[in-house]
Amino acid sequence: MSTTQPTKDEVKTAWHKFISSSVGYWFQKLIVLTIFSLVVNHLASRESFPDTESYRFPLEGFFASIALCIIIGIITDLNFKFYKKKHFSKKLEIVTIVWFMASTLGYITIMYIPLNIILNVIAGGQTELYYILIGLLITLLLSFILISLLYAQDIYDLYRLSIKDAEITIESGAKMTKVTYENIACFYIENKIVYTVQNNGTAISTDFTLNELEEKINNQLFFRANRQIIFHKDAVEQIEKIENGKLRIRLKTSSENGSIPEINISRYKRKEFMNWFK
Repeated sequence: MSTTQPTKDEVKTAWHKFISSSVGYWFQKLIVLTIFSLVVNHLASRESFPDTESYRFPLEGFFASIALCIIIGIITDLNFKFYKKKHFSKKLEIVTIVWFMASTLGYITIMYIPLNIILNVIAGGQTELYYILIGLLITLLLSFILISLLYAQDIYDLYRLSIKDAEITIESGAKMTKVTYENIACFYIENKIVYTVQNNGTAISTDFTLNELEEKINNQLFFRANRQIIFHKDAVEQIEKIENGKLRIRLKTSSENGSIPEINISRYKRKEFMNWFK
């Protein structure tokens, strides 16, 4: 099978797009950092209030807070990339976001205490535990506000992507087909072959296993009922209670050959399913 290599112009264009998006991304972050630092430093003391006769631009505090914000920004960005790869790409929910924020503030705490002690020793300032704790609490509060401002849009974009705009590339032999999540009714296995069934009933054979698909897809939208099938939440038409505390699920869509297996939820997975579905 032959592959088409990108031309130099295509590589150059892609590189320029990457550079432009990266510059734009960090430029937006820098603007937020600058505005945030200006506001905080002008509210820090009475002399910094613009409406007073003794107003003096807080130059030292401004640059110090910019430097601190950059360090905090680097810590947050590294942690965000880790969570994006490890957690956010698969499932984005309040608990995960809280863990991201808590772990980021934890890393900032680990950075702040020794750095504050070193700087205070160099500057000959206060090194008492009380002042360190007060400074830490203020830093964490301001960091929480700053991180919320910087990453609210990123988290919202990831949420939209994971719920509405995400797609999966189905590999089947030499063919690759892109299918959006919202157009998938289910994945099921038959004769050791995994099929993707779209909402219109079209079935596409894949080279995946169900375990591989379960790792790839967003489990806010898809549920692994058993060893045979994974289905989309919006594809569920009816939930029926049957014997021994089990549930029977009927989908809105059937495959062209009508071979989608009967979906039964065991009593052991019933609570997990109902929590997911609700």
